Amino acid sequence: MSNPPGDRPSAGQDPPVHHERLTPAWWTWLLAAGLAASVTVAVVPVGATTALVTGVLTAALSAWGLLATSPAIRVADGVFQVGRARIPVRLLGRAEALDPAGMRNARGPGLDTRAFLCLRGWVPGGIRVEVRDPEDPTPYWLVSSRRPAELVRALGPIA
Repeated sequence: MSNPPGDRPSAGQDPPVHHERLTPAWWTWLLAAGLAASVTVAVVPVGATTALVTGVLTAALSAWGLLATSPAIRVADGVFQVGRARIPVRLLGRAEALDPAGMRNARGPGLDTRAFLCLRGWVPGGIRVEVRDPEDPTPYWLVSSRRPAELVRALGPIA
C-alpha cells in the first residue's frame, strides 16, 4: 500500500516549515542521573563491577527512554505531524498560540475529552488547532510547543 502524497518526505521535497522536538527539561536529566546513582549504590553489595555495569546500563536506558518518548512536531509538505499522528493542513481550522495560563486552562477546565493531546509538563506553552474533517470526531489538537507563535504561523493562513 502506498502512502498518500505529503505523508513521507522524499529527496525532492522542501524542508519543513516548522520542526521542533519536545526534549525533556534539564531537571528530568538530573532525575535520570539520580536514578542511575541510586541503582549503582543499591547493587554495590553484590560487587563493584556489577554495580558499575548496572549503573551505566540504567543511565543509558534512562537516556534512551527520555529521548525515545520525545515527540517531534513538524509542518512540512502540507502535513501537520505530532509524534506519529498526522493530519493534512487543509483539514485544519483556526489555530491559536497559548501562553502558560492558556495551556493550564486548555488542559484543565477547558478540555474536551475528544481532543487529540500531545502534552509535556515541562513545556509551558502550546497551541490549540481546530480539526475541520467531517469524518473525524476529534474537535481539536492541543499540542505543547516551546515556540507556539512560530508553529501557528507555519500552519499558514487557514490557521
